[in-house]
Amino acid sequence: MISVATAENQVKRRRVFYIPGYDPMPPRRYRELYRTEGAAQAEISGYDIGVSAGITDSDFSWNVAAHIDGADVAARVDVLRWTDIVTDSMSGTIPATYLQLLKTAWIYIGTGTLRRLMWMRKGPVIAAFYPVALLLLQLIFALWLGVFLGGNLRELVLWIFSLIGVNGAATGFASVVWQAVWWLTTVIKYAILFGVTYFLLRWFKSKDNKLFAYYLMHDYAFSAAKWGVYPPELDERIDVFADKIAQALQPDVQEVLVVGHSSGAFIAVSALARLLRDDRLPNDGPELALLSLGQVIPMVSFLPEATQLRADLAYLAEHDWITWVDVSAPGDGCSFALCDPVSVSGVATEEKRWPLVISAAYTQALSEARWKELRWRFFRLHFQYLCAFDRPKDYDYFQITAGPLTLADRYRGRSPSRSRVDIPVSKYTRRAK
Repeated sequence: MISVATAENQVKRRRVFYIPGYDPMPPRRYRELYRTEGAAQAEISGYDIGVSAGITDSDFSWNVAAHIDGADVAARVDVLRWTDIVTDSMSGTIPATYLQLLKTAWIYIGTGTLRRLMWMRKGPVIAAFYPVALLLLQLIFALWLGVFLGGNLRELVLWIFSLIGVNGAATGFASVVWQAVWWLTTVIKYAILFGVTYFLLRWFKSKDNKLFAYYLMHDYAFSAAKWGVYPPELDERIDVFADKIAQALQPDVQEVLVVGHSSGAFIAVSALARLLRDDRLPNDGPELALLSLGQVIPMVSFLPEATQLRADLAYLAEHDWITWVDVSAPGDGCSFALCDPVSVSGVATEEKRWPLVISAAYTQALSEARWKELRWRFFRLHFQYLCAFDRPKDYDYFQITAGPLTLADRYRGRSPSRSRVDIPVSKYTRRAK
């Protein structure tokens, strides 16, 4: 049941920090998504919401003015960017990508992590297999075509020479010519093999904006590269994110809301854990909340050396100065839907309070026609949390980020999803001290 805002608990000003997943796209895309989908949701739900560009500085932000449930609310949304880190990690060559494939597969399969991930949800594991299978198929097809063209051209040339009597049985000068032709066609055969393979793989990579094989491979490889340890550049950026969130904890706002989407969820967890460990939450400051959407936390927290992330999960789950709501949907095949990231990672304690795991209920919050339209668009469904629902229930991204209720008040008394997975699954539970 959703609480009702009163004069005492109403949010008039809010700061929102959005942490995207592993996404090389510029943050402007998220402002346009918020603007268009917010307008659509406002028309459906009967409230007003407007978006304007933020002040140009080192961050990317936009301002929101909303009139919801009879209340006026102003919000500023900042995108905490790590696009540059993502782009750099995707800059490898084609051979480097195939080496990443082998290393990543070895890490997930060799440690037993993949098998345990499949116990919870097969969707994201199938999504992990997709780039592996497609990249291998691309390589096999490119090699086959190279062998086929090179071998057949070689046989054709040798056959033509045999018609004029230059063949393996020739003697004298004809034998010398045959040997020269044989070696030359062999060189040409392998030149065609490597040339066709190279250019065809380049062509496949140029079409990755539709196939997403390289993109997803880089995503999984980035998460697993150090067996669960944050890469130094990401670790430093998380510190920067914690600083920015801490600076926003001012008395003139009523809520600071951090939204972590997809891979951005585990980054948000670590940033907030660092902020709280350093005791940087002012006594007279606003409420602090975390909204994780479509999270893929187990892809990292289940790895052997993810000791810091597991420690951050356990710490945040016990903290009473924060509200953490985790929203996912079984219809999103790219997330670990309704899997409590703390419990399944094996770090839940008796003091665990968070997260509240609830479903966005795609099949109920979207009309039959809309669900039919989106059902097989897996990547689009992974972003549906940030979009409008034509039959909204108690999850509305725009009311959460621009409405008069704090996240705590909005879901106060709300029971967790009955179909959530909240048992220990991870083989590795060691935590950093």
